[in-house]
Amino acid sequence: MRALANWSGAIAGLLLIVIGGLIQAALAFPSPNGQPYVTLPISLQVPALLLTALVCGPRSAMLAGVAYISLGLFQLPVFHAGGGMAYLMDPGFGYVAGFLPAAWVTGRLARQQGMDNCVSLAGAACMGLAVLQACGITNLLLGGLVQRWGGGLPGLLINYSLGPIVPQLMLCCAIAVLALPLRRLLLVES
Repeated sequence: MRALANWSGAIAGLLLIVIGGLIQAALAFPSPNGQPYVTLPISLQVPALLLTALVCGPRSAMLAGVAYISLGLFQLPVFHAGGGMAYLMDPGFGYVAGFLPAAWVTGRLARQQGMDNCVSLAGAACMGLAVLQACGITNLLLGGLVQRWGGGLPGLLINYSLGPIVPQLMLCCAIAVLALPLRRLLLVES
């Protein structure tokens, strides 16, 4: 029965991640030009992964992450900037590779005692985001040391890490609010 739960969670997580890549994150915010929302510089792939880890646990989230990376590396354009084996040399690949440790850390933290409130779940999601950011920044720094990236390292750090961090932190709080009733509905022990 546990294997069925892991696989069904992984499939649901993979679907969430792929659909999250299709949806541009936006914030409902009145603006002077009449637009009812402001787009954010991120997609919903990372929050989808973290939600999967919070609700389904580390195994399901890891399986979803592995499936997502496999789909992207085998020519399906599911990554933010496309797909294929050439994406291994993209500065953003460190963040995609960071999906796996981030899923594991978030899922393991979500299975600890006392994870029955939004603050604890948001903390677990933020820790997963920190792990993902650390993997991406490490990739950027290593690539910068060997002169792999065409652009300057400070610009890449701003574009890939510092620019998206505030919206991603806001979405960590939002997925914690969403994960709490889902965990209770699915009778996840905490």
